[in-house]
Amino acid sequence: MREPVLIDRTGDIVVWTLNRPESRNPVSDDDVVDALEDAVRAVNLDQTVRVAILTGAGTSFSAGGNIKHMRDRVGMFGGTPAELRQGYRHGIQRIPKALYHCEIPTIAAVNGPAIGAGFDLALMCDMRIASDTAIFAESFVKVGLIPGDGGAWLLPRAIGTARATQMAFTGEHIQAGTALAWGLVSAVVPPDRLLSAADELATRVAANPPAILRMTKKLLREGQHQSLDSHLELSAAMQSLAHHTVEHHDAVTAMLNGRS
Repeated sequence: MREPVLIDRTGDIVVWTLNRPESRNPVSDDDVVDALEDAVRAVNLDQTVRVAILTGAGTSFSAGGNIKHMRDRVGMFGGTPAELRQGYRHGIQRIPKALYHCEIPTIAAVNGPAIGAGFDLALMCDMRIASDTAIFAESFVKVGLIPGDGGAWLLPRAIGTARATQMAFTGEHIQAGTALAWGLVSAVVPPDRLLSAADELATRVAANPPAILRMTKKLLREGQHQSLDSHLELSAAMQSLAHHTVEHHDAVTAMLNGRS
């Protein structure tokens, strides 16, 4: 059995590739969940990694849940309602929790269809770039299900309530151009340019101090649910650390001396 997620590191950038192209990279299988969770844990512990890119092998980004397992009611899709609930909580729902708490910036390089939980996986990343062959669908209603992996929480935050409800209630897909117009992705490129475009963005992000990137991401995460007062307190505490970093001192000195 091949590795469910390939990990390829170049310098301070790591690429995670979903590696089940023959079944369009489903993310509901336990080994995929384990692999993604392990990949996040590894970069959280490794202060030398600055950015992660997530993509899919083959022509699809991810088809989401394993539809054959749904039909056969096996794996996380089998058992009583109580067992199914536990299957979600201790299975696929570990992915949004892992990526939400991933300390480094993440980029989804969406190389093809991102459907259902596969679409939600792209939403779990901080930034998204799409191939012009990509399509996006919050398609759970089409198979008589609800977004069980956090999609109803993620999607409105990405494109606003009106468009999110339209996608969730119709289950219909949108093309890459629409995703760009809606702000779901930041760029659309030809398929053969996707990974290089993602790497270019990752390189621009990785050029900044790693500790500062991690603190900035933490502030963005905490700001989603904090009051302004508590957010300012956290910002002040983190800023006091930032002022004492070598990178801050060097950057200020360079600016004053007319250097980049």
